[in-house]
Amino acid sequence: MSSRVEIMGCQIDNLSMEETLNIIEGFIKSGQAHQHVVVNVDKLVKANQDKELKRIINNCALVNVDGMPVVWASRLLGRPLKERIAGVDLFEALMSRSAIKGWRVFLLGAREDVVSDLKRIYERKYVGLAIVGYHNGYWKPEEEAAIVEQIKAARTDLLFVAISSPKKEYFLGRYQEEMRVPFAMGVGGTFDVAVGKVKRAPKWMQKGGLEWFYRFLQEPRRMFRRYFIDDMAFFGLLFKEFFRADKIK
Repeated sequence: MSSRVEIMGCQIDNLSMEETLNIIEGFIKSGQAHQHVVVNVDKLVKANQDKELKRIINNCALVNVDGMPVVWASRLLGRPLKERIAGVDLFEALMSRSAIKGWRVFLLGAREDVVSDLKRIYERKYVGLAIVGYHNGYWKPEEEAAIVEQIKAARTDLLFVAISSPKKEYFLGRYQEEMRVPFAMGVGGTFDVAVGKVKRAPKWMQKGGLEWFYRFLQEPRRMFRRYFIDDMAFFGLLFKEFFRADKIK
């Protein structure tokens, strides 16, 4: 495992995509439970407001950065991260590798029509892919134990959880040891992108760190508060971190 870089109180693994995939393969071979999380602007802001969320992130076996503003912040702070590992790209790479390696996949989250379509589409896309179970992301608290048991009984190797933050981090933090999934990953809105319900930004916008703006243009009412109110706290955190680092030097 690489050395970790601390950005605004969160520990992030300084890895390339290929290094990340190799580490995940090692997790699956071990058979032991490992939780993964991606950190972006929104996650950093929430973690600095929620001590339990920060604790869960820093206790994860693998933490990737998903968000160019965080990569840029790491460079400004003198702790440069190698690259952005987008959750949607990691999901795609792992689905492809699962078909080759025979890994057992469970899909949890999104609407019923989305997750069922995802199973059908990816079983056609990757011959040999074993999707051993799925469940939508709208369950009642009293149904949670049955879902956990379903995942465990399926002998799942990779669990992808497409529900909102911090709900997915809390769910995995609470049940990961019980489910005994070698690799469990929160994937946010990846299922909607994978089935074509939500379009992903063009490559030039991805490289320029403008994927968030493309997402805003698709759902302005829903995303306005997150991007233009809640996430503005990121700049205050960066300002404080920059001058704290400068004093340490």
